[in-house]
Amino acid sequence: QIQLVESGGGLVQAGGSLRLSCAASGRTFSNYAMGWFRQAPGKEREFVGGISESGGITYYADSVKGRFTISRDNAKSTVYLQMNSLKPEDTAVYYCAAARLYYTRTPTTEADFGSWGQGTQVTVSS
Repeated sequence: QIQLVESGGGLVQAGGSLRLSCAASGRTFSNYAMGWFRQAPGKEREFVGGISESGGITYYADSVKGRFTISRDNAKSTVYLQMNSLKPEDTAVYYCAAARLYYTRTPTTEADFGSWGQGTQVTVSS
């Protein structure tokens, strides 16, 4: 099982930026596609975006497209979520997740991911 630990959350004003990091250990990080999810109070966890094993392919939910960027550094076993132009509706606990190996479709749902971090809180004030 790959272990994941997020960091970088905090309080930011609307229009500001934050970069979340997710450090992996326990398995060969470069074997895993990675994703970011978020969960706002009273809402279901939702997919934010994902990145392929090599980092060559990224994809995003429409709600964050053009504002958020996912990247990874396989040498550091870390995946990042750069969040720009933040809005109050981006307030949530953000989770990174490692996709299940041998997936047959682009991982975008919770069921596609087998390992999760503990989450980091992002609060955007208006």
